[in-house]
Amino acid sequence: MSLLDFVGSYWHELVARPAGPMGFRFLLQPVMASILAIRDGIKDAKLNRSPYFWTIATDQTRRKKRLVEGIHAVSRVLILAAAMDILYQLLELDGLRPLETVFIAILLAYVPYLIVRGPTARIARRVMGLKDAKETKSLHRG
Repeated sequence: MSLLDFVGSYWHELVARPAGPMGFRFLLQPVMASILAIRDGIKDAKLNRSPYFWTIATDQTRRKKRLVEGIHAVSRVLILAAAMDILYQLLELDGLRPLETVFIAILLAYVPYLIVRGPTARIARRVMGLKDAKETKSLHRG
């Protein structure tokens, strides 16, 4: 089997998942992760913390701590996503594909969390009448 055949097979199996049995998880798990992100985004706003994704992308000193915090927050959803994908693989693919399981779990649980948490914090700050974390930092410096 060539690398191109492997990648083609891998891609086909990934794309077929939402239409197959247990396709509901492609809606359920991102919704669960988004609910957790909303909770944590509101907490970020109350604590006047910098946006989650922005901190991960730009601040090396806090990157690891914030990544661990986010993964811990969605750990149950990640585990559920992985378990459901393993079950899907056993039922539909007659074998296990660990790399696909990791990819699907991250896609369904962590990516929605990553996308939703920052905007939620910004909206919550506006609703609560708080200044952005960036503005507060610059005010404290000078």
